[in-house]
Amino acid sequence: MHTTKNYALLTCLILLLSSSGLLAESPFWPGWLGPNRDGWVKDVIPPKVWPEKLTQVWKIEVGTGYGTPLVQGDLVFTHTRQGDQEVMQCVDLKTGQTKWRQAFDMPFKIGGGGEYHGKGPKSNPILADGRIFSLSISGVLAAWDAKSGKQLWVRDYSEQFEKGHPYWGASTSPIVSGSRVMVHFGNDEVGALVAMDAKSGRELWRSGKDGTAYASPLLADFGGVHQIVQWNHEALVGVAVKTGVELWRFPLPHLTHNQNMPTPAVHDGHVIVGGENRGMYSLQPVVNGGKWSVKERWFQPKAALDMSSAIVSGDRIYGMTHYNAGQLFCLDTKTGEFVWQGPPRSANNVTFLAMPGYVAALINNGHLKILRSGTEQYDEVRSYKVAEDATWAAPVFLQGKILIKDVNTLTLWTY
Repeated sequence: MHTTKNYALLTCLILLLSSSGLLAESPFWPGWLGPNRDGWVKDVIPPKVWPEKLTQVWKIEVGTGYGTPLVQGDLVFTHTRQGDQEVMQCVDLKTGQTKWRQAFDMPFKIGGGGEYHGKGPKSNPILADGRIFSLSISGVLAAWDAKSGKQLWVRDYSEQFEKGHPYWGASTSPIVSGSRVMVHFGNDEVGALVAMDAKSGRELWRSGKDGTAYASPLLADFGGVHQIVQWNHEALVGVAVKTGVELWRFPLPHLTHNQNMPTPAVHDGHVIVGGENRGMYSLQPVVNGGKWSVKERWFQPKAALDMSSAIVSGDRIYGMTHYNAGQLFCLDTKTGEFVWQGPPRSANNVTFLAMPGYVAALINNGHLKILRSGTEQYDEVRSYKVAEDATWAAPVFLQGKILIKDVNTLTLWTY
């Protein structure tokens, strides 16, 4: 009788914790900037007080590259370079021990002026329905079985476009919607956004002829239509996921040294996009009588994004302008006006993630800054040294855990 009562009490407690969100879900981080590619860390409850120091659990060598680690359950997946090979591997989240490893030849010559950034890979892989999709530095898309590491299929469009990547290598990241995986193939001059069946790699549709850029696409719904929002070499465009039909376009071309690199953000029916030396825009795609157009909500000329992507948390935009030798900033989403600007000369690159009450900013010098969000001034709560080498890959935040990829290593920290 007592056993029955105790079991019933335990069951009720588990249900209560689950419904309240206090029982941690299985870790899941499928790609660039988290589950929705928006920088929002939805399953993490921040500590009441951030500790003075983080605890290092393990550190392993994985190779070079900018791709974010992926996490599902107790497994971590990385796509990196070791010598003249690109490597897809899986390690145990708790121990860092290798579960499987697949290496394939990928020699590459970087364009002049980009040697400092290495030979990649620079694209972020993505995990969906038990498959990992990776884009090599040369623009080759591959699908992998997450459980075994088996390569399922490969698609290389370089013969169709003469060269399958822009000048400094493919950096755009594939994205998945339902049964479709989509990526922009091509080079600086010509290319196409292509949707493939995730299981077979069969082409379903292709859209446009614009060259590719370094920015990554995201998914959004405008006017009741599910769309892939993509900044290519010539413009910001919205393409219907189901058909591949281009619905709207806002010209914002890659000119001279002004690269199209940051991933846009979507907020409250608007797309927020900013480029090197070109300020930031808030744009609203609208449809009237079946005809699409783009309305400019605001333009902020004093904040320009280079390689660092801005994110939205609440009614604020957090980013880093390359003006003032790298300065963190916060804008109002409705007006585009500055809420605050941080110290100048702070960074060459920053990756932002948001969670309730805070914004995490990983600086390229290996410091992870925890900022209080929703404030009227720059409010740094903590700063942690999480890497000795440069950090260009996006971090991964899990409940009580942080994964940091630097030049060659992957480290698990706890807080």
